[in-house]
Amino acid sequence: MSVNVREINNNIPKKAGFKGIKWMIAGIAAIFLAANSFTIVPAGHTGVVLTLGEVSSNPLSEGFHVKAPFIQTVEKMSNKIQVYQTDASAVSRDLQTVKSTIAVNYRLVSDMTPKMYKDTGMEYETILMMPVVQECMKSATAKYNAEQLITERESVSNEVKASLDEKLNGYGVYIEKFNIVNFDFSKEFNEAIEAKQVAEQNLLKTKTEQEQEKVVAKTDAEKKVIAAKAEAEAILAQANAQAEANRLLEESLSNKVIAYEQIQKWNGVMPKVTGSDGGLLIDVNIDDAAPASAAAN
Repeated sequence: MSVNVREINNNIPKKAGFKGIKWMIAGIAAIFLAANSFTIVPAGHTGVVLTLGEVSSNPLSEGFHVKAPFIQTVEKMSNKIQVYQTDASAVSRDLQTVKSTIAVNYRLVSDMTPKMYKDTGMEYETILMMPVVQECMKSATAKYNAEQLITERESVSNEVKASLDEKLNGYGVYIEKFNIVNFDFSKEFNEAIEAKQVAEQNLLKTKTEQEQEKVVAKTDAEKKVIAAKAEAEAILAQANAQAEANRLLEESLSNKVIAYEQIQKWNGVMPKVTGSDGGLLIDVNIDDAAPASAAAN
């Protein structure tokens, strides 16, 4: 049995087909219309409403919002902290060329995002921030010499941040932090800085060695003083001991002892030297010495 497809198609009511297509088109249009009747602003963002291209001064906060379909559009601008990093070139007060890498942490003030969008659109970093950052960096760098830019980096950063706040706050840009990531100078300046550091290190080394020599010399001098004092005390003690010995010896001597010692040492020869009266110079008391002599015999 054969089926005639053309005949079956001819038997289907044409009105029913057109109605189905119309309902389908209407359903698609309704969905499309509903999808364009609301918007969702994500967290950390502000919605800028455009009505036929005109910017509304009332921004949309985070969340769900209804809008006029096909007439209104919503541009979502971030209010989160963003980082703008770029290279900058400037000249220091002592005419040194300074190349630096800088980073600006900033955020858009939500109430002022419509004005920001109206003035610069979504390219606010390129149109607004880039020239202002370069200008403020050049102005601050010119107030310091090259060495100060290195040693006083924090002061330079604070000065640039203050200038950025002054120029950008009116546009709705708030500077959270300004960082100088890196400074780079000419090859000649870097070599001069290195030579200066080497000279300072050598000078410090020399001073340290001189101080050490002074300490050693002072220690040696103190040792010599101590040794001399000890030697003097030893000599004085020896002299005192000798004096005391002489005193004791002197006290122990008597005429009899002296005469006895003279007799013991006499060799029996009369001395040839006499006094003016013809007697011996040695006055010996024979009576006192006789018992001793007899005892010796």
